Amino acid sequence: MSNTIWKLDPTHSELTFKVKHLMISNVKGEFTKFNATIVGDSLENSKITANVDAASVFTNNTDRDGHLKSADFFEAETYPSLKFESTSITKDDEGEYTLIGELTIKGTTKTVELDVEFGGFMTDPYGNEKAGYSIEGKINRKDFGLNWNAALETGGVLVSDEVKIAAEVQFVKGEA
Repeated sequence: MSNTIWKLDPTHSELTFKVKHLMISNVKGEFTKFNATIVGDSLENSKITANVDAASVFTNNTDRDGHLKSADFFEAETYPSLKFESTSITKDDEGEYTLIGELTIKGTTKTVELDVEFGGFMTDPYGNEKAGYSIEGKINRKDFGLNWNAALETGGVLVSDEVKIAAEVQFVKGEA
């Protein structure tokens, strides 16, 4: 039995996050360098792995990006990668799936649940077969040791614990 290999097309993919700031608005960011692979003949029977370059975090603010790379958050020099490995994929409805896997950030691994929407298959102008997915989920950053925060004089905190993550990804079919 051969397994189909799908590799991330980084030029048509993005991995973003947003977190509440001052408890009133969201700050958005992204990781500019990441890769992922899907191995399997159907999504439900696939193994999905992803590797994210922690130092590629980008929020359009140099000082904030430097702080996120520091020991207060990702500690990118010591822990250069965030990793994900699927443990199960369940079809919920037509084109909708629940993806469960192990997410590792700063050496801490926790089980996370993500919602996946399958966008479909298409052949690009160069004859490559592509598959598209939208992925969303939430994590608590403190579960992974990303504990830094500051209390506000008016009550509350500077940065919320909940982080919303989203990915818009295309994969290209490879050789088995």
